[in-house]
Amino acid sequence: MEKDLGNYRKSYEKGELLLDNVPVNPMELFRNWFVEVDTHFNVGETNAMTISTLGLDGYPKSRVVLLKKYTHEGFIFYTNYNSEKGKAIDANPNVCLSFFWQAAERQIIIKGRAEKIAENLSDGYFESRPRGSQLGAIVSEQSEVVKDRSELEDKLKALEAKYEGKDIERPKYWGGYMVKPVEIEFWQGRPNRLHDRIRYQLQSNFDWKIERLSP
Repeated sequence: MEKDLGNYRKSYEKGELLLDNVPVNPMELFRNWFVEVDTHFNVGETNAMTISTLGLDGYPKSRVVLLKKYTHEGFIFYTNYNSEKGKAIDANPNVCLSFFWQAAERQIIIKGRAEKIAENLSDGYFESRPRGSQLGAIVSEQSEVVKDRSELEDKLKALEAKYEGKDIERPKYWGGYMVKPVEIEFWQGRPNRLHDRIRYQLQSNFDWKIERLSP
């Protein structure tokens, strides 16, 4: 079975991104774009991002996770440290994040280094999660093979009984990473495939080199 997708085309005409009107710090531009997309475009989960890691098998792997916080330092998400992605990050903390907001015709690609955040910060976020999500983090030995779904559901029922009326502590194998960027590229779709691409590269002393790239 095959399908030719050569005629799938779209004209991008919703914005522009020029060197003379971008801030000197890419995190400021990220914040501006995130707020604009979240406020004015119907994109579902604006904080959905793809994280790519280099696996222990030597293959890169990408999957969608949710951004939970961004600061002047970087981007925070949470996961099981013993998962496939957690093991990959332990072996090679250089990762890539990407956001694609189709409704706004915008994409952001971030290269950076993932580091575990402080345990008290992971504790605080875990406490803020719905109780079902807290239990789910304990139930799931993420990325491990399970016989069938009933195995997970039975384990959840047992944990619901165990923790009835009790606080649920964050398991030590679950917590947050911050990705500290070394390069951020902003992509704005434009007509005739002459898209705008602005790249920020981190230099010494936390200065950023800003360049326009050919589409």
